[in-house]
Amino acid sequence: MTTTNDPAVVDEATFMVTRTVHVRASVERVWAALTQEELVSQWFGQRTSLPDLRVGGEGTFGWDDNPGFAVRIEEYDEPSVFAFRWSESAGEALRPDSSTVARFTLVPDGDGTVLTVVETGFEHLADGRAALEDHRQGWTSELDELVAVLEAAPVPPAGAPA
Repeated sequence: MTTTNDPAVVDEATFMVTRTVHVRASVERVWAALTQEELVSQWFGQRTSLPDLRVGGEGTFGWDDNPGFAVRIEEYDEPSVFAFRWSESAGEALRPDSSTVARFTLVPDGDGTVLTVVETGFEHLADGRAALEDHRQGWTSELDELVAVLEAAPVPPAGAPA
């Protein structure tokens, strides 16, 4: 596994969590791992539903111990930018005061990809400062898993079985 890959960081002044990793995989493979349901579920939770891959498309991310977090795609510019708004609490509807936006940018780097996630909106949450730390830890571990998945085996093309 390759990581430039310092842990995620918190900027308390701007209520933002950021992490950049280098992945030994093409931009297309990294994009697939961010947007294809069966691939997202390999590194981010256990259940993913993203049936409508377009701005405004809605879905869920779920872990075994919850009913799922509501998700809405905010930006979709294949293969360079993908952003989603997601609820702070499982089973909760998306509202500005209970959700954050995670924005991924992908930049080719030789035979790899530089992937950056920036999550914002914590200032609107009831306990935004605590959520900053939770999400800092989350993006550190989740992006490590993404790198491991992508660097361990080839990702199948869209529409192919995982």
